[in-house]
Amino acid sequence: MEKKWWHKKTAYQIYPKSFYDSNGDGIGDLRGIVEKLDYLKELGIGILWLSPVYASPCADQGYDIKDYYDIDPRFGTMEDMDLLLAEAKKRDMAVLMDLVVNHCSDEHQWFKKACQDPDGEYGKFFYFQEKRDKKLPCNWRSYFGGPVWEPVEGTDKYYLHVFHKKQPDLNWENPKLRQEIYKMINWWLKKGVAGFRIDAIINIKKPDTFKDYPADREDGLCDMGQVLAHAHGIGEFLGEMKRETFEIWDALTIGEVFHVEEAQLREFVGEGGYFSSMFDFRETLEGKSVLGWYDCQIPTPDAYKRCCFESQRIMEDVGYLSNIIENHDEPRGVSHYLPSYGQNERGKKLLAAMYFMLKGLPFIYQGQELGMENKVFSSIEEIDDISTKEEYRRCLEVGYDKDQALKAAGHYSRDNARTPFQWSDEPNGGFTKGEPWLGINDNYRRINAREQMGRDDSVWAFYRQLIALREHATYGDTVVYGRTEPVLEEERNIMAYFRRGEGQDILVIGNFDEEPKMVTIAGIKEQGQVLLNNCGSVDMDGGRIRLESCQAVVIGYGKKY
Repeated sequence: MEKKWWHKKTAYQIYPKSFYDSNGDGIGDLRGIVEKLDYLKELGIGILWLSPVYASPCADQGYDIKDYYDIDPRFGTMEDMDLLLAEAKKRDMAVLMDLVVNHCSDEHQWFKKACQDPDGEYGKFFYFQEKRDKKLPCNWRSYFGGPVWEPVEGTDKYYLHVFHKKQPDLNWENPKLRQEIYKMINWWLKKGVAGFRIDAIINIKKPDTFKDYPADREDGLCDMGQVLAHAHGIGEFLGEMKRETFEIWDALTIGEVFHVEEAQLREFVGEGGYFSSMFDFRETLEGKSVLGWYDCQIPTPDAYKRCCFESQRIMEDVGYLSNIIENHDEPRGVSHYLPSYGQNERGKKLLAAMYFMLKGLPFIYQGQELGMENKVFSSIEEIDDISTKEEYRRCLEVGYDKDQALKAAGHYSRDNARTPFQWSDEPNGGFTKGEPWLGINDNYRRINAREQMGRDDSVWAFYRQLIALREHATYGDTVVYGRTEPVLEEERNIMAYFRRGEGQDILVIGNFDEEPKMVTIAGIKEQGQVLLNNCGSVDMDGGRIRLESCQAVVIGYGKKY
């Protein structure tokens, strides 16, 4: 693998609205991020990904953009953005913007002009259709529920939106539209961003015709995953976008990529691929159901292990993954993947070690380094997220009572990750001096950055140690580039794998069980060097290792064993 500047880095996703409020209006902002850059530097972060800060009505929290060239006043000004870029550069931190180009806002000038003349120039920037035999053009279901077609007031036209109705899909088949997007991308790269996290990009290619597919619910609609399986030729768009933009600037690009066949992965992230890397979503997709969140199954530790190893095997000789536990669209990982007995600091460190030491670029979502947890919602009125509200409605539709519906939808709610960052035990967790836009998690007095940064055995301190291993004088190259070799795969509740380097090997092993376990790693004779351990000590004799409940150990070995 050709070595890149970003391979040894650790990336950190910031959800600006909930990170830090500098002006007391209850909403996080760019100045707030600037004020906390030293916190991120001390943690060891080298790459920042900002969720959208563009001008937006915020129907979907900024993923509905009305002006790609402007900053939303909620977050500050373009001068604030320039300051953030400059201050990050001083600290040797690269900044990635969120590139949202499958759709824009219905308040974007393009769409306003398109609605005035759907058959005109800007009408071709979107998808407009009329009913056929009094039926909608096709039976696709929006990701947020309901048909993907919405009427254009005063006309007989309907426009396509695979997400919220205020997020009309852009027509990538139109070369004029593509050139407008490329112009915008280059404008941001010239300004100084290092690259992009690329949102929902697989959706830019639709099937050649709008047609019905087999319904998967009683509403007569079909899931978009089924639709995208019939869309072919996206490489033409992605290859062109790379040539016209990313390649010119040697930009770092991380794709949000779903529904890609294994045979195509090299085209996406192999040598010369469309993107530098792509997120591993196999674990987050485990247990999901097209019927709705009520039908989802929480992954077991063994299912989590299997997903991680499947992704590592597939990508080993292809490209570099970006590994996550959680993001702005998922529940908090420690509340989702850990058994109830493991939802404590030891268990949180276990989960951290198991994902972080896999081959790839590790991403930390804000608050993950503290072990922030899901919020307990007392009513649907506490929830802001549009997808959670739809899933709550779906639960009621299939017969759940209100309490059951809230529990089911609440576990998966995107608001779990969007509650304000817990900086201290001060009111509102030190996030704001005003009224926070979204209710803070009640546990902020117990889980907060100030408390954890003052303690050597905290979750925060453990993440800092994990990050430092990527620069370790002896083992750093193995952490970053070593091959992943799973072991003890059939051992229940044990996750273990080697990272095989040129000069040494690293064993990563963790016990997800409620009871201690004794395991044997074949072929190991020497003790090895304990690089990281989330318990007071580790009991080992060569390849025989005794692990306490939720213990995680990282051990380095020379090749002589």
